[in-house]
Amino acid sequence: AESDAERRYSELFAKLDANQDGRVDVSELRAALRAQGLQLDREAQQKIFHSGDHDSDEQLDFGEFTNYLRSHEKKLKLAFKSLDKNNDGRIDAAEIVESLKSLGISINLQKAEKILQSMDADGTMTVDWNEWRDHFMFNPATSIQEIIHFWKHSTVLDIGDSLAIPDEFTEEEKKSGMWWKQLISGGMAGAVSRTGTAPLDRLKVLMQVHSCKSNQMNMYGGFKQMLKEGGVLSLWRGNGMNVVKIAPETAIKFMAYEQYKKLFARDKQNVATHERFLAGSLAGATAQTSIYPMEVMKTRMALRKTGQYSGISDCAKKIIKREGIIAFYKGYIPNILGIIPYAGIDLAVYE
Repeated sequence: AESDAERRYSELFAKLDANQDGRVDVSELRAALRAQGLQLDREAQQKIFHSGDHDSDEQLDFGEFTNYLRSHEKKLKLAFKSLDKNNDGRIDAAEIVESLKSLGISINLQKAEKILQSMDADGTMTVDWNEWRDHFMFNPATSIQEIIHFWKHSTVLDIGDSLAIPDEFTEEEKKSGMWWKQLISGGMAGAVSRTGTAPLDRLKVLMQVHSCKSNQMNMYGGFKQMLKEGGVLSLWRGNGMNVVKIAPETAIKFMAYEQYKKLFARDKQNVATHERFLAGSLAGATAQTSIYPMEVMKTRMALRKTGQYSGISDCAKKIIKREGIIAFYKGYIPNILGIIPYAGIDLAVYE
């Protein structure tokens, strides 16, 4: 078995070492993985090199490469054995369902089969040790939690597009700073998508407020009216505030979710669905309460006529002067009553 492993390692090393200098560097590793259809992010590549590269020269010689694979395979073997409940040397869909259930994640057989298919090289709808090892050979995920996280964040396991329940970050992601990268990415994606659809959003608000029997506003007429009243830029009225509120709302929701989870979860490792629902609902409510004045401002800015407000601060001053601070929380109660069950309904209906 040892000589088989050595032969496999040397064949793999020879494949990776494109310039045949007896060392594998990052670009060679990246090119070989791309040829196999694998795209590893920079953190994953660095993790492979840091765990194998003992002389810190950003390259792996054959000895370092062998040591990395040997220790990595030991961890993968433990993960494989913990999934192989009946010890028959193969993982089937039912075993994946059972293992995920014990970790507080409920999936059906179809999803488990989709996970299996991503690893099943011989089409038997089961995964043996060789298929498992080959699939995760250059994936830094080794523990069951990390592997499930990998499935969850790849296209293999779709967990639904839930806005009210933030994503679960592993301890490793928190330490590596991956969590804030995801927050920034989410904020930027939200800003781009909201800016792209802002004219339709403004048209929706105008039609909700101003459309009546005497003013039958349709989409064409609405756009024409906006252009006539304020020009092309008026189509984006209220979008600035809409974009500004994404960052604080997302950050508050994620931070509050972590705190509420600590408060409600009996088992910190495996948060139950009802605990996640409660934490997600309250996190959504906390974020909405914090940024609700921005929500009101966004609507007022979207509805404003040309010259009504010179900017966001002028809008805030005029609202305070005419209506007082309480105006910033108009409509708050129906909004919060909608947010709290939204998380639960979203999650429950999806499941």
